[in-house]
Amino acid sequence: MNVFFAIILGLVVGTLMSMVTEYYTSMGRRPVMSIVKKSGTGHGTNVIGGLAMGMESTVLPILLLAAGIWGSFELAGMYGVAIAAAGMMATTAMQLAIDAFGPIADNAGGIAEMSGLPKEVRERTDNLDAVGNTTAATGKGFAIASAALTALALFAAYVGMSGITGIDIYKANVLAMLFVGGMIPFFFSSLAISAVGKAAMDMVKEVRRQFREIPGIMEGKAKPEYEKCVAISTKASIREMIAPGALALISPILVGFLAGPEALGGLLAGITVSGVLMGMFQNNAGGAWDNAKKSFEKGVDIDGVMYYKHKADKPSLPHQAAVTGDTVGDPFKDTSGPSMNILIKLTSIVALIIAPHINKNDKAVDADMSGHTPAAENTITVTREPAAD
Repeated sequence: MNVFFAIILGLVVGTLMSMVTEYYTSMGRRPVMSIVKKSGTGHGTNVIGGLAMGMESTVLPILLLAAGIWGSFELAGMYGVAIAAAGMMATTAMQLAIDAFGPIADNAGGIAEMSGLPKEVRERTDNLDAVGNTTAATGKGFAIASAALTALALFAAYVGMSGITGIDIYKANVLAMLFVGGMIPFFFSSLAISAVGKAAMDMVKEVRRQFREIPGIMEGKAKPEYEKCVAISTKASIREMIAPGALALISPILVGFLAGPEALGGLLAGITVSGVLMGMFQNNAGGAWDNAKKSFEKGVDIDGVMYYKHKADKPSLPHQAAVTGDTVGDPFKDTSGPSMNILIKLTSIVALIIAPHINKNDKAVDADMSGHTPAAENTITVTREPAAD
């Protein structure tokens, strides 16, 4: 029955985390309205408000996740944690469905606008797109939470495969790699966000070139060269992901073979904790920024004054500030945030694969903070029987 209760606990934690994400990214709720009101005083305050809300949004999900880990461990040990992850993943089909809803609604709005359909059609698709921003953030947050539980299960398997009894942060190499692991999601995010920036710059230059060299585009008399912009995006999406992918694959291999199995365990712990926080922060901040911008479609009240997307045939300054926030939030919620899920799982799997091949008896890397190495009688010796044909 304890295993059954661990499954139920995983389901409950996943549901509650989705509800928290929905609260922080939905139109009309306090977090999004807070960003909207800060747009009234300019671009900078909008960005500050979005960052603050994104950071705040990590508190409840992490407390729920910690309670789920603790509770499932008390029920059935590390196996209970793995079973809780399986319980959380039982709703994967629904999560995939709501995650796909957002891009479908967004593309429907783009098609409606390009097709010259009536204004009310675009208004309806904007409402659907606003809901899609929330469902997408919910799905991504759910994926990152499940990645944390899955990584713990893989972590337990790694400890068994590498022949160590635990991860002792009192050892210098383990503590050092714990900090290095905490840094990797930040560097990974930097690479991902920079890739978006480079591709966007190339795209803007190409669009400006076409406006300059192909007269009549804005009047509809000439056709833009769409394929060149598509080529920039697709090439950049492949080329710019080489460095982040290499970082996720190579870092556990280098640490494992150079610093030992316990140090690699410290690296995995740092990546998991830091990656979960970064992923939740970026997903929720990006979703909130996007819906803050969407709020101006119907009009928002800022200090007793109604602001819309346009005011007296001129762009609304608060709306322009909201667009700036959305521009910052797009790489957060669409690129860097969701990739934390991949980073956490991939590094754990790579560590599990190389675990049997790491030198487990290297006394130099087992020195603790006092500078002592374990005595010979305290080391763990692993022997293997010859493999059968």
